[in-house]
Amino acid sequence: MAVERFPIEAGQIMLFARAIGDPNPIYSDAEYAAATEPGGIIAPPTFVQASAQYDPDYPLRPKTGEPWFGSGREPTGVQRGAGGGDGGSGGGTGLHAEQHFEYHRPLRPGEVLSVTTKRGESWEKQGRRAGLLKFSELIQEFRDQSGEPVVTARIVSVRTERVVEQEGS
Repeated sequence: MAVERFPIEAGQIMLFARAIGDPNPIYSDAEYAAATEPGGIIAPPTFVQASAQYDPDYPLRPKTGEPWFGSGREPTGVQRGAGGGDGGSGGGTGLHAEQHFEYHRPLRPGEVLSVTTKRGESWEKQGRRAGLLKFSELIQEFRDQSGEPVVTARIVSVRTERVVEQEGS
């Protein structure tokens, strides 16, 4: 992710909360939020995922005039690589396995965050049916204007690699 500036706005927080179906008034009602422990409107726990919309190269957003892989079983306009799956080799597929968020403090409207992304750990497990499972993680650190950490997100992805059986085996 290449996000240099991620502005946090009250309207974005409200729309995000509505999109995830969370009616908690702490995300939209300033009077209600002022009487809570945080003392004002805060963002929902997974809100930092919205930072992807500030990444000009975000791969899941359609780009005008370019083929887009779509979101269904069959891609719309883009052919998978010869290796299949997520473009890797071995004919496997990739997917989002889990995500963890560590909040150092509440995220508030009016802040502007910066995001740095680094690779975390990688590991493998042998699946019962899917073959080899290759896990990898990305660590995203969201910091405020003063450079203080606000949220650390850990994203775990998994790619499966099925064993290709040799003829005559």
